[in-house]
Amino acid sequence: MKNLIDSLIADALAALPPAVLGGVPPPAPEVERCRDAAHGDFACNIAMRLARSLRAKPRALAEQIVAALPANRLIARTEIAGPGFINFFMTAAAWQAEIARVHEAADRYGCGSAGAGRRVIVEFVSANPTGPLHVGHGRHAAYGATVADLFAADGWSVHREYYVNDAGRQMDILAASIWLRYLESCGETIRLPANGYRGDYIRPIAAALHARHGDAFRRPASALLAGLPPDEPDGGDKDRHIDAVIGRAKELLGPGDFRTVFDAGLAEILADIRDDLEGFGVHFDRWYSERALGEGGAIGRALARLRQQGHVYEKDGALWFRATGQGDEKDRVVVRENGQTTYFASDIAYHLEKRERGFDLLQDILGADHHGYVARVRAGLVAMGEPGDSLDVRLIQFVSLFRGGEKVQMSTRSGEFVTLRELRAEVGNDAARFFYVMRSNDQPLEFDLELAKARSNDNPVYYIQYAHARVASVLKQAAERGLAFDRAAGLASLALLTDPHERELMRAITRWPEVVHQGAELRAPHLVVHYLRELATAFHAYYNALPFIVGDAALRNARLVLVVAAQQVIRNALGLLGVSAPEEM
Repeated sequence: MKNLIDSLIADALAALPPAVLGGVPPPAPEVERCRDAAHGDFACNIAMRLARSLRAKPRALAEQIVAALPANRLIARTEIAGPGFINFFMTAAAWQAEIARVHEAADRYGCGSAGAGRRVIVEFVSANPTGPLHVGHGRHAAYGATVADLFAADGWSVHREYYVNDAGRQMDILAASIWLRYLESCGETIRLPANGYRGDYIRPIAAALHARHGDAFRRPASALLAGLPPDEPDGGDKDRHIDAVIGRAKELLGPGDFRTVFDAGLAEILADIRDDLEGFGVHFDRWYSERALGEGGAIGRALARLRQQGHVYEKDGALWFRATGQGDEKDRVVVRENGQTTYFASDIAYHLEKRERGFDLLQDILGADHHGYVARVRAGLVAMGEPGDSLDVRLIQFVSLFRGGEKVQMSTRSGEFVTLRELRAEVGNDAARFFYVMRSNDQPLEFDLELAKARSNDNPVYYIQYAHARVASVLKQAAERGLAFDRAAGLASLALLTDPHERELMRAITRWPEVVHQGAELRAPHLVVHYLRELATAFHAYYNALPFIVGDAALRNARLVLVVAAQQVIRNALGLLGVSAPEEM
């Protein structure tokens, strides 16, 4: 219905005499639902927006637009309100036609075409494969998966990607940590560095390595420790110490054996992450290896582009990107003095490669600590000749997990954290997927375990699923009484639905396509959550106010048509969130 009003206003503007608009191209209409039904069903502020540029009186302009509106049987009347809003009152037939469309479109109801012909790559989670996913990663997964599904529902061609950070210092720290635990398996006495990965998940990886290779990688602890700078507990610097441990490990093992240890850790942890996400209902089209960037020549191509455009220079033996020329706060090193490329070089190469694959929009979903990352990568894209607005980054704020009113601390290095798998086992996938997207991504999230497990109306996911199950129960009760649901008869009798509860439920049901589009445009899954709560509230109010299984067959089927439409939309919206829609509770 919103699209209908958009079209009518566009037709009215086109029909106005040229002198009215004075040659000024009109902006696209902005049509919104009225919060108070007494003011109409939809409102448009086009007259006020135009009046500013035309130096005209908004209400007078609104009168001219209303006079030029084409007649339509679905519009009961229009009113001009306030400073120049045009309010639209829909006919009962309009709501009935939309309910019929819900039944016709079924699982596709709500899907739009705003993104038709455009390709988006959504990169999300992309956690370093240095340990199991924790509850913070779960928010990234739930948010990213839902944003991708919103894009798809809004007509975009969507590619979901996980960037595997399988190179660099953190992975070297992981490999060194595994090797030290492996040495313990061989009987060596080792104290794990303060900056090593200390979680219990390291031990089975080391044990499996020992089972496969025996003592092949054993080196005396004395050879490892000799001459190392002191660690933090001994008054030293933990970063300097762990870097020295990595260097010594590479020296003692040699490149081949160190790579074997490295790859064993990467394979085990990445397999665990894949399994965890699949179990969470989060799927990726591609797991993209950071190492593949260099091997495939993407980094070289990115640096070549920067050179061609004159955006790099040499200083102190390193190669620098002149990022300040693109609005960044400082220039960035892309190749170090030792000839190694930097993380930043990999980042811009990866995004260039995404553009080379033909994606119109590069949608990144990153942690809150990546705030400075956005300007840097965008500057790199622009310098390489790509549009800066092709990159959109959404940052995910932190999750605080509460158990029994107490906050649970999380640290990947120390191993004192709650994994996503543990959370899923405790509260279930449905509650986890739902609770993770209840708040906007730019707000911190407090995850209440007790509420997530509650089987009561205080738990929003239970409250919404209960609405879906209630409809199934009503249909089952009707069938048990020998009253078959006649959909065609119900659709033909929708004019009988005149109660305010019925009108309110119709208004709620038919808002779903607008929520899908807005959710995709704003990357805002929490709008789906808010909508579902409103729809479930409207349904439960209707359920408590009026009986559905009545003696009048026409009225009974009409009411069943309405509640089945509500059930369909609840199922569609829950599915988009990755939450099940049970028939029984």
